[in-house]
Amino acid sequence: MIEPTAEKQSAALDTALMAAHERRDFRKLTQLYHEAALHKRQQGDEDAACFLLTQAYVFALECGHPLADALHLELKANGRES
Repeated sequence: MIEPTAEKQSAALDTALMAAHERRDFRKLTQLYHEAALHKRQQGDEDAACFLLTQAYVFALECGHPLADALHLELKANGRES
């Protein structure tokens, strides 16, 4: 099986994010923003990754997602909490 290109993955992720926003599906938004953060981190863009992790964390708090604590710890470990 051929791996999708990074551009196609990014476009698919953007489409999924837009759909989840339209549905106000905070659980899905948590997962998708976390996934997007991981992609940015793999690309070496830590600032963008932490921005996306913050979005994931906000949505996780909104819906009581089990990732909330882990996201918070990750943000703290990256110096994103004052």
